[in-house]
Amino acid sequence: MNYRHAFHAGNHADVLKHIAVLALCDALTAKPAPLFALDTHAGRGLYPLDGNSALRTGEAEGGIGRLLAEAPKQPAITRYLAAVRACRAEHGPSAYPGSPWLLAYALRDDDRIAACELQPEEAAQLKHNFANDPRMAVHERDGYAAMKALLPPKLGALRFNRGLVLIDPPFEAQLQEFDTALGALRDSLARWPQGTYALWYPIKRRRALQPFYRRAATLPAKSILTAELLVRADDSPLRMNGSGLLLLNPPWQFDQTLAATLPVLARTLGETADAVGGVTWLKQAD
Repeated sequence: MNYRHAFHAGNHADVLKHIAVLALCDALTAKPAPLFALDTHAGRGLYPLDGNSALRTGEAEGGIGRLLAEAPKQPAITRYLAAVRACRAEHGPSAYPGSPWLLAYALRDDDRIAACELQPEEAAQLKHNFANDPRMAVHERDGYAAMKALLPPKLGALRFNRGLVLIDPPFEAQLQEFDTALGALRDSLARWPQGTYALWYPIKRRRALQPFYRRAATLPAKSILTAELLVRADDSPLRMNGSGLLLLNPPWQFDQTLAATLPVLARTLGETADAVGGVTWLKQAD
């Protein structure tokens, strides 16, 4: 696997994903019981947007750069921008937080986080970045295998009844990745059915995803929601025109949070008049 997230950190897909991650954490921590979070494809957790990789693509300028400049007054976006500013206060003015950092930022002292990264160099940096956080366990391993090994989550005699699994694969295998991810979700739901799961996916041509939507709707979750952001028309198979999140067992009224946020993101980050954002229920709880 050759993917390195440093080239894409802070782009429009990261903005969507990280706004949702923070909103999920806030919804889940509204109840007092401790949580478990699993980040299956964690990367290094912290990225310098003034580094060679980020500057080579310039993708962050159309994502976090534009959002910081315009700073729309919308609660979920304001929460996310506050997290980015907190990260920069700690790590420098060009730092960008990956999902492990955001999980550590949003969760509480008695919550626990497992972050998995398969690439040795990235995993070593991830361990370094969180060496002083006792809540964070870093695993240099395949994230899908970790879902089998770590779910249902427990710590000694403590069993976690609630929590979040974030699956953010690089999709180097393209359509084959959907098969792998859906299989892992089906297996995990059988062992931890009450967990909340979020699978990120790229969108090139949305109509090509129809088989994925149909299969996702058959997963044994109580409720299944998609949240998508397109920054331009989904008419080219050669580039990522947007991205989405498949959300299984999302918190109560979480669709309303995203439904209020995504159109604002589309207006702010959209590159053409075709930019759009919204949510769709694939299955609603009875």
